[in-house]
Amino acid sequence: MNSKQKSILREVTPLSDEDCFMIFYRVKREFTFPVHIHKEFELNFIENGAGAQRIVGDSTEEIEDLELTLITSPTLTHGWFDHHCRSTEIKEITIQFHANLLNEQLLKKNQFRTVKEMFERAAYGLTFPIETIRQVKDAIYSLVSDKGAHSVLKLFGILYDLSQAKSRILSSQAFAENIQHYDSRRIERAYTHMLQHFNENIRLANVAALVGMTEVSFSRFLKQRTGRNFVDLLNDIRIGHASRMLVDTTHSISEIAAACGFNNLSNFNRIFKKKKQCVPREFRENYKETKLFL
Repeated sequence: MNSKQKSILREVTPLSDEDCFMIFYRVKREFTFPVHIHKEFELNFIENGAGAQRIVGDSTEEIEDLELTLITSPTLTHGWFDHHCRSTEIKEITIQFHANLLNEQLLKKNQFRTVKEMFERAAYGLTFPIETIRQVKDAIYSLVSDKGAHSVLKLFGILYDLSQAKSRILSSQAFAENIQHYDSRRIERAYTHMLQHFNENIRLANVAALVGMTEVSFSRFLKQRTGRNFVDLLNDIRIGHASRMLVDTTHSISEIAAACGFNNLSNFNRIFKKKKQCVPREFRENYKETKLFL
């Protein structure tokens, strides 16, 4: 690997403008494709892959026997790797489709509202629980052999079913370089302020005053709308930026901690490990091992 090369692999997929989607079915012994990005939306299903490692943005996790992840951002890095997987018959089905397959007018309809919301969340990568994967597994396998318009309608059905299920966001918003959109002007304003000033000494009282609320009311409102309290949300933003710096720069870990608003290194290490299940040094080393440069 040439240390002077700096661009992540941008995959050029074979999906043409004349096709609604492309599906790739592989039975293999190992994962060989590096961390990459592409403009198409991607739904990736894996069976018999327990122990493999999934990397999406700054999320690094070991997957279970069944895996299903949706990616809808053209800049979100992702990839799957052998890690602890010992299976000799890994089954992988990758479905790639255009971002406008379901156009904006259709997504605005009430019946597709949940699909639109799912696509927005999947800009940071979404993974689905085992129960949901079992429910759509047969439909995904059947797409391999289906042809014509019926296959497109079946894909719409799979996407709709997934939009009704519980899914979990993988990458932090700060790492993915996007702003999370909340259905509240107050939350949007507070979140934007935190994104812009994450490296400063931000206090709950200041942010609450910014949106015209008391600390108690704002804390309750924030928890109800985002599922997180003020400290958790601020730490998520800071850790996201720190993760990006660990990947994209050669700054020391102490320099990164200071640049991201952490008052001491031990506090940074503790919070980072809680969020990422590894310390910053391990995260940097693990990510570099799987990141292909051109």
